[in-house]
This record gives sequence, C-alpha cells and structure tokens, in this order.
Amino acid sequence: MLHPSNPPNPRPGAPAPAQPNVRPNIATVSRPAAPPAAQTLSLDAVITTMVNAAEGVSDLLFVVGRPPQIEVYGKLRGVDVEGLYPTLQPAHVEAIALKMMGTVERLASDLKNNGSCDTSYAVPNLARFRVNIFKNNGNHAIVMRKLSTQIPTCDGLKLPPIFKEIIKEKTGIVFVTGATGSGKTTTLAAMLNELNQQSEIHMVTLEDPIEFLHPHLKATFSQRELGKDFSDFSTGLRAALRQAPKVILVGEIRDRETMEIALTAAETGHIVFSTLHTISAAQSVNRVIGMFTNEEQVQIRQRLADTLRYVISQRLAPKVGGGRLMVSEIMGSGLRTREAILLGENDLRDFHDIIESNYQYGWHSFEQSLLKHFRENRITEETAMLYSVNKPAMRKALDVAKKSMAPEDDTPSGFRLNLEALHHGSGTKAPM
Repeated sequence: MLHPSNPPNPRPGAPAPAQPNVRPNIATVSRPAAPPAAQTLSLDAVITTMVNAAEGVSDLLFVVGRPPQIEVYGKLRGVDVEGLYPTLQPAHVEAIALKMMGTVERLASDLKNNGSCDTSYAVPNLARFRVNIFKNNGNHAIVMRKLSTQIPTCDGLKLPPIFKEIIKEKTGIVFVTGATGSGKTTTLAAMLNELNQQSEIHMVTLEDPIEFLHPHLKATFSQRELGKDFSDFSTGLRAALRQAPKVILVGEIRDRETMEIALTAAETGHIVFSTLHTISAAQSVNRVIGMFTNEEQVQIRQRLADTLRYVISQRLAPKVGGGRLMVSEIMGSGLRTREAILLGENDLRDFHDIIESNYQYGWHSFEQSLLKHFRENRITEETAMLYSVNKPAMRKALDVAKKSMAPEDDTPSGFRLNLEALHHGSGTKAPM
C-alpha cells in the first residue's frame, strides 16, 4: 500500500502536551480523523487502471505536477486515477518509487549517486514492466515501459526477409540500433525466438532488466539480469565467454571495455547481438571507433571490419489509420563495407550509397524503406519526409513515386474534342 503523506511532527522545542492526572475514558477520547481514502492506494490497482485506460499503452509516466500519464502510439494522455488526479504531488511519486525499489541497496545507491536507477516490476495477471526511476528538479519521477508477455516473432512483426538470413550467422557481431523506445529489444527477442525454434544451442543473455522470458525450446537459454546476476556488462560478458554459449546477447554496449570484450567474443567463434543508441549504420561505426583512443583506432578499424556482420537501424513511424510501424535501415558486410570501415568514408566510400547499391541482397536505406511503405499507402508523404535521413533524395523519390502511382486519366482531352468539332464543322451538319 502507498502512504504518500505522514502526520506532521511536532515543532522542535515546543512543550509536550500536558498529561492529565486521571486515566482518560477511551470511549470519550477524540480520535484523529482517518486519512482520506485517496491517501492510501494500491500500486497494482493504480497501474491496472492506467494500462486498461486505452488500447496500445506502451509506457506509464509519473511526473510531479502532471496527472498519471500513459503513452498510446507515441502520444501522451492523462489518466484519472482517484487520489492522484489532477496532478501528482512529490509524496505520491516518492512513495511509488520506494515501493518499486523495495530493499534493494543497489537501486537506492544508483539513484543517490547517479540520479537514476533501472529495475523491473510485475503486476500478476496483467503485465511486466521495465522501470526507470530518476530525479527531476529534486523530485522523483518514474517511467514504466510495458513489456509484452508474448515472445515476438519475425513474421508477427512483419520484419523483412533478410532478418531470417541474419540469424544464420555463426560468428561476428550484429548491432541493432535506434533511439530509446524504437523497438530494439523487441526485434532482438524475435531473432532469438527464431533461433530458439531452429537450433540446439546455448544462448546467454545479459539484460538490464530481463524483458522477454524465453522458454527452453530447441535452444537452452541462460538469461542474466544486471544487478541481480552480474555487476556490470563487462564483467558479465567476460564470464559469458566461459559459459560455452554459441550466441551472446548484450543488452547494451555502453563503454570501451565492454566493446573490446564483445569484439573478442566475435573473433573467437561466437555470434554477438547487441544494441547501440545510434540512428544509422554510419553513426554506429563511428560510435564504436570513437570509444577508443587515436592510437588504437587503426587496430579497432581492422577488428571491426573483420567481425561486423550487420547493422540494423530502426525507427517507429506513425501509420495511416493509427498505430506505428517499424522503418529500418540494414547494412551488411561486403568488400566495400569493409573498405569504408578500414579507411573511413569519403566521396567514393559512402555507407549510404553502399547500402542502396546492395538492395538486391536485402540491404536498404531508410529512404528505400520509407518509399516502400509510402507506395503501399502505409505512411503519408509528410511522415516519409520527416523520418528520412537524406531529405533531398527522399523528396525526389517521392515525386517520382507519386507520378507512377497516379491513376491514368482516360477522359477525352479538350484537344481531342476540338478536333471532333472541327471535323463535323468541315462538311455537312451532323445528324441530330
């Protein structure tokens, strides 16, 4: 139960209330008024109300000065929760945060020292959540990401066919990149699910926190959670190398040490899947190289060129008729890709051009993906422009697409009508 308010303490230095000399009659003593019902709330009931407020809820937000909010297809809306509406007070959000952190010292330490902490929370028979608790202008704030209880599939997500080729890789590293909330974890879960149904292998995942609980099908899963099962990603990844996996999932590569171990794992017979917070293949390559010093970069370029198999970048764009769909960019490994990684980009070695020139192999740029969705009437022209990277190229491609998509006009033109009138006027009158 949440108790967001406590009775006030007596003022320091104030005299203690006088004690009566006779024992009071308990029946006649005035009792303090019971706190309003809104002051004592069930957190699970609050969350259930918010999740059931609309279809397609992806996130729950508790921010001081705003009502409890839900995100539905990328847009925030308030929810009327009795006792927490119209606006949340600092004590409300703090009580919710303390309830979610429980007695885990690591979470309290992270919040105090780093200003935020990550954990998970589950409401029985409703949903599991990934939770980030952080300080906002001195107050607590909370964002809860609703996790699906159903393991996603490549077919269910309508991922391009190349994804089923990507999971056939036996060694190397595959990055899935994008902004927070762009569906990276869901995409990776679908890929591991495909492997789980096809291959008798051991897969080790290092997650923060565990979002999808994979059943043991053909594969054997060892799912480990940061803070509960290992102290940090570099330590967990180093240990994973001794746990005989064929596939390693690293929830996120955040630092140089973890990246170096991931490259070592990719070089020593493992396939490593991981995420980066980057928005394109080119930016992903530059982010990896930028984790190392100038003196190390020649060697890192060589290692990355040898081990990188695919970079999948993705965004969620609004769909015609409501909802969102995934727009992706996919770059694989080829002679020109490796050359651009080794020597850097220039006018002749441009990742964007390399991707678009290999469309026949399933590689594609954001512009090619957006154009395909536009031709299929899944997104609007404005959305295609907004989510493109190369906007001049997108504008040109859209103009060409619109001309080819326009229905052919079979109505006789004015020019043809005039010719017929001229023909009739040159001889005898046309019959009435």
